[in-house]
Parts: sequence; C-alpha cells; structure tokens
Amino acid sequence: MTTTLDTPPTPPAVAPSAPARLLPSTVRHGLSLARRGVVTTIHSPEALLDVTLQPVIFLLLFVYVFGGAIAGNSADYLHYALPGVLLQTVVFASAGTGVGLAEDLKTGIFDRFRSLPISRAAPLVGAIGADLVRYVSSGVIMLVFGFALGYRTPAGPLGVLAAFALVVAFAFGLCWVFTALAMVVRRPRSVQGLSALVMLPLTFASSVFVPTGTMPGWLQGFAAVNPVSRTADAVRALLDGAPAGGAVTVSLLTSAALVVIFAPLAVALYRRRT
Repeated sequence: MTTTLDTPPTPPAVAPSAPARLLPSTVRHGLSLARRGVVTTIHSPEALLDVTLQPVIFLLLFVYVFGGAIAGNSADYLHYALPGVLLQTVVFASAGTGVGLAEDLKTGIFDRFRSLPISRAAPLVGAIGADLVRYVSSGVIMLVFGFALGYRTPAGPLGVLAAFALVVAFAFGLCWVFTALAMVVRRPRSVQGLSALVMLPLTFASSVFVPTGTMPGWLQGFAAVNPVSRTADAVRALLDGAPAGGAVTVSLLTSAALVVIFAPLAVALYRRRT
C-alpha cells in the first residue's frame, strides 16, 4: 500500500507595499544599499572620525589659531569663519565619496552586487545616498559645535535650514565629479591625491576663510569666479539674515550644472567599468 504525503502549499509571494511599487527599482534598491552603507559606517568607529571629530578640529584650529591675526579676536572671526568652515567640511566630505567608491571597486564588492537581482545602477545610487547622510551629519555637528562656541545668527530656523540645504546641494553636485574621477582612476590613493589637488585651491583661494579683498589682484579674479566663494558668500548672507539672491542663484545653478554634466558621465563610466 502506497502512502501519499501531502506537500504543503507554497506560500504566496509577498507583494511589495504600495509606496515601494511606485518607486523605480533603481531607487528602491539604491535606498536599501544606502541603508547598508549607513549601518556599516555607524558600526565602524574609524569611519566616523571624519564626520564627527574632523569638523570640530577644523573649527577650533581656524578660530583660535588664526582668528586673532585675521579679525583681531576669536569671537569676531567665529562669526565670519563658521559658514565657510561649514561649507569646507561638507565639501571635503564629498571628495571622500570618490575615494570610498574607488576602494569598493578595488575590493570587488561591486562584482558581488552584479550577481544579485537588483538594478545595475543601484550600488552607485546607494553609495552616494549613504554619503549624503554623512554630509548632513557632518554639517549638523559643525553647526551645533559652532553654537556651543558662541556663534549666533539672526536668521532664525528657516535661514539656518536654507543655508544648510544650499551647502548640501553644492556638495551633492561636487560628489558626482569625484564619482566620475573614481571610475577613471583605479587606485584609491590616486583618487585621494587628485581630489586634494582640486579641493585645496577651490577652498583656500576663496572667501571661505578671509575676505577676497585682502588677496592680490590676480587671485581676486580667480576667487570672484570660484563657485566655492559664491556659495560661501550665500551661506554667510543667509545665516546673517542679509539679501543673498544673486549668490544663491549662482550656487544653485553651479550645483545643477555639476549634476547634469557629471552624473550621466559617472553612470556611463560606472556601467563601462562594472
């Protein structure tokens, strides 16, 4: 006599939630990988140093080492320098996006992602999304520490949010430049060195730390067209509650132009390399 064993019914596939179905697969998969990147950073203490400790060191050094020589006292220089150091901190963090991508490409993690049933561009979107969280975290720490040192702004919460959003938007535009660079230059150290060659002239030959009127004439010309100067001026004006329409417009247009030019280029180079 043959005994027939009943096979348990296969459970029905769980359909994605309505909000998830409305999102393209690249966005959904990218958000999942971005969450992975954020969790990895949280559980890696050394990876948190450039987000937590570095902004504090930058502000302390510039205010208390150079403040007396530049502005006569540290309190006055803190009011001038905080918007610029805020911008510099987040912009330097954007350069770290390219270095991190170059390291991931070297270790082969992106090859493992290719074996998963996910959108091919999702790992790139996820990496940049995780770095956006780093930019925001770094900027918040800088603002909180600046207020603890005595910085005050008449702009109110909306002015602070507008200035902060402008900084993050500019860093987001720049991160695509360094992403494209990471797709071309294969060694992480080379990406880091080239990023420094780009960022140091842009940040120091600008109005981030000193008024451009104190510079030699030939350098003033470069600082005047430097997008970092225009963004620093816009952030400073927003935090001071002063009119900043022209500088804000230039900064936003620059950020948009960087995304329009370098985002498709970075994605094309990424697809070619992976």
